[in-house]
Amino acid sequence: MTTQLSSSAQKVQDALSSHGVDLQVVEMPASTRSAADAAAAIGCQVAQIAKSLIFRAKASDRPVLVVACGINRVDEKKVAVLIGEAIGKADAEFVRARTGFVIGGVPPVGHAEALTTLIDADLLAFDEIWAAAGTPNAVFRLLPAELVTITGGLVGDVKAT
Repeated sequence: MTTQLSSSAQKVQDALSSHGVDLQVVEMPASTRSAADAAAAIGCQVAQIAKSLIFRAKASDRPVLVVACGINRVDEKKVAVLIGEAIGKADAEFVRARTGFVIGGVPPVGHAEALTTLIDADLLAFDEIWAAAGTPNAVFRLLPAELVTITGGLVGDVKAT
C-alpha cells in the first residue's frame, strides 16, 4: 500500500530521486520537529538525527545550511571561519523564503535556491542517520556518505564545545 506524501514531503522525495539515491521519505504519526522528537518517533539515538539549521550570512545575506548532529550545538564562529564570513540567526520568514520549507521540517535537499552547506563531522561516525523531509513529521534514513553526496556539503568541525 502506497501512502500519498504531503506536497512538501513529496518535494523532498523528488529531490532525493533526482540525486539518483534510493531513499524513502516517511511521514510519521508523531512530531519530528526537534531532534529529541524525531529520535523518539523513529526509535534511534538523538545523535543520529541530522538536524538542518539555517543561518543568515551577514555580509552576503546568503542562506547557510548546517546539518548538525542531533546532540550538538553549532559554534557560529567555527561556521564563519569555514564559509569566510560571519553568520547570524535566520528568522522563520527568511528560512521559508530561501529554502521553501518551514523551521522544524527543513531537509538537507530540495531547497528553493542553492545553499552553502556544511556537515557536522560527528555525523560520519554513524552507520545510519535520519534527516527531516520537508514537514515537522517527515523524515528519511540515509548513510552519512549519502548526505555528503546529495548535499555537496563541506564536512567540518561545527560543534560548540
